[in-house]
Amino acid sequence: MSDITANTAVPHQAGAERRQPPVATTGIVAWARMNLFSSWINTAVTLALGYLVVRWTIGFVDWAFLNAIWSVPVVNGQAQTQACREIKGVGACWAVVTEKHRFILFGTYPYEEHWRPLLVCVLFVALYIVSALRRFWNWRLIPIWVGTLTAIGILMWGGVFGLTYVPQERWGGLPITLILSTFGLAFAFPLAVLVALGRRSKLPAIKTLCVLYVELIRGVPLISLLFMASVMFPLFLPEGMNIDKLLRAQVAITLFAGAYLAEVVRAGLQTLPRGQYEAADALGLSYWQKTGFIILPQALRLVIPPLVNTFIGFFKDTSLVLIIGIFDLLTAGKTAIVEPAWQGFGIEVYITIGLIYLVFCFAMSKYSQDLERELNRHRRR
Repeated sequence: MSDITANTAVPHQAGAERRQPPVATTGIVAWARMNLFSSWINTAVTLALGYLVVRWTIGFVDWAFLNAIWSVPVVNGQAQTQACREIKGVGACWAVVTEKHRFILFGTYPYEEHWRPLLVCVLFVALYIVSALRRFWNWRLIPIWVGTLTAIGILMWGGVFGLTYVPQERWGGLPITLILSTFGLAFAFPLAVLVALGRRSKLPAIKTLCVLYVELIRGVPLISLLFMASVMFPLFLPEGMNIDKLLRAQVAITLFAGAYLAEVVRAGLQTLPRGQYEAADALGLSYWQKTGFIILPQALRLVIPPLVNTFIGFFKDTSLVLIIGIFDLLTAGKTAIVEPAWQGFGIEVYITIGLIYLVFCFAMSKYSQDLERELNRHRRR
């Protein structure tokens, strides 16, 4: 059979060169012809938009880099911003970020102790990286979280190991944003899983409580919950009893995030084919064995994109704690330009803060894409 195949095969002609596919019908050139230059209207719109983008890019480079001022002299503790005001509208005054970066990042935390919130930010980033590694997705992750969060609390509060005590009212900036988002989502996710399971429970009392919780929380904005936690809740406490304002805000954010995440998890549970439940029952598994080993892993795998989208949304929503007087990253940035010498240079501060948010949000988005691709690899086979 091999001899017949060899004899009937078309011999390769000596000196014949392999031809490449035509550039005009494949690759980026074909895509551009089909989507950008398919007609004279599309061509005109493409060229006009391209001109505007190039012109805007050149103008932004001139403003942000070529004509920018990066530092200003300080005389008697006062920044001399005349040079920045002379080029206002022509060049950026990044000197406001150079001068106020500590306040933006750490708020009113004591200046000489800024190494502590800086180390806290590093610990948070390290905790995120370790938690993202699949080799730590076991019982070892629990002591890592407990130890890291304990160290963060010691660093921020102090009062032990020779560290100066710093009350919570002095905390601010990036550490507050990381604390609220990390603790909020860490506690909200298991709450969301329980609520999602409760909404599908066959016990009427549990199902009703879960439905009421989700509908009530989702029916009001986060600002109202923060306001109630900060202003209304202390009115119901016994006289002389007070709960830390940051803790009250943390609870409000956790409850709010839990309600939204519960609906995402419930969507994953409903998407799972009924056969998975029946197969688990046929194996004789208990409810918690079926849920923990078969149902939840598959359901969560299906809803990774909306889960991470919710995470990103709540990471940015932590800026709403401004209304109850907590200095998060955005609030610290707004306060930094209240000083008369720096008024009018808010764009530079907001761009800097936006880049910080972008780094964290893009990292979460990119990680979720890679995780979804890896966990769903078997579906493409």
